[in-house]
Amino acid sequence: MRIVSLLPAATDIVAELGLAGQLVGRTHECDWPAEVAGVPVVTSTGVDQDALSSREINSTVHRGSSLYGLDADLLHDLEPDVVLTQDLCDVCAISYRKVTDTVRMMDAGPVVLSLEPSTLDDVLGCLKTVGDVLGVDSAERIAALRQRVADVERQTRDLVRPRVAAIEWLDPCWPAGHWVPEQIEAAGGVPLLAGKGEHTGPITWQAVHDAAPDVVLLMPCGFPPERTLRELPDQPLPETWVLDGPAYFNRPGPRVVRGIEVLAHVLHGIGEEPSANEALKLGPWT
Repeated sequence: MRIVSLLPAATDIVAELGLAGQLVGRTHECDWPAEVAGVPVVTSTGVDQDALSSREINSTVHRGSSLYGLDADLLHDLEPDVVLTQDLCDVCAISYRKVTDTVRMMDAGPVVLSLEPSTLDDVLGCLKTVGDVLGVDSAERIAALRQRVADVERQTRDLVRPRVAAIEWLDPCWPAGHWVPEQIEAAGGVPLLAGKGEHTGPITWQAVHDAAPDVVLLMPCGFPPERTLRELPDQPLPETWVLDGPAYFNRPGPRVVRGIEVLAHVLHGIGEEPSANEALKLGPWT
C-alpha cells in the first residue's frame, strides 16, 4: 500500500497502525515519528511562522492568502493508493477541495479519505476508519488508548477540579475547542470558554479573566513551546503553562491521549512527569 498523508494527524495515525514504512508522501509539517523525515514532502507554505507574529499570521489567513501549496506533479509521480486529508480546517492543513481537484486530474485516481473529527471519540474513531481502508485491525490499539484515558479519569475522579482556560492562539486570543475540553475533563479539570466538539472563535483577554480560571494553558496551533515563549501574552494571568500544542492538543491524532496524561500531571501532579518540551510552568503572574 502506497500512502500519502496530507495531514500531520493522519501521519500520526499511520504510524500508530504500524504502517509508517508505507508512507510515500507527507506534508512539510509532519514531524512525528522521526522516521518520516526521509519521506518526500508534497506540500509547502508561504507563511513564515518564525518571521511573523501571531497577529500578522492571523491577518494573512483572513486576507484569504493561500496558506498551503500542493506539488501536483510529485503527487502524481508517487502513484499513491490512498491519500489521507481533511475537511475540518483550511488553516490547519491543505483543503480537501484542492486535494480532490488535483487527484481528479490523475490517470489512476487513488482513494481519498477525508478525516473530520471534532470530539475525542471521533479522534479515536479515525484510527478505525484509516485502519479499515488500509487493511489493518485497529481494535487492539484503540482499546489500549481508551484504557489510558480511563486510567487517568479513575485517578482524578475524586479530586478537586481546577477551572482551566486553554488558549490555542495568542493574538487574537482564541480558546481551544473541539476535543480539548474533553482532554481537560478527562485530566480532572473544568474546561472554560469552550465545550465538547465546539468550533470556537476569537475572544478578548478580558473574557479569559472574566471566566476566572485557576490555570491557563497556552497551546498555540502549530507553535512548538520555544516559539510560544517568544510571544507570551502581556497579561496578569494565574498559574500558566506552555504546552506542546502540535504534538498533543492541536492535531486530532492518537497522541491526544498523551496530552491527557500531560494535563493530569499539570493539574494534579499525577502520572509521569512531562518533559520541559511537553509542559513548562510560567506562573502565576500577578
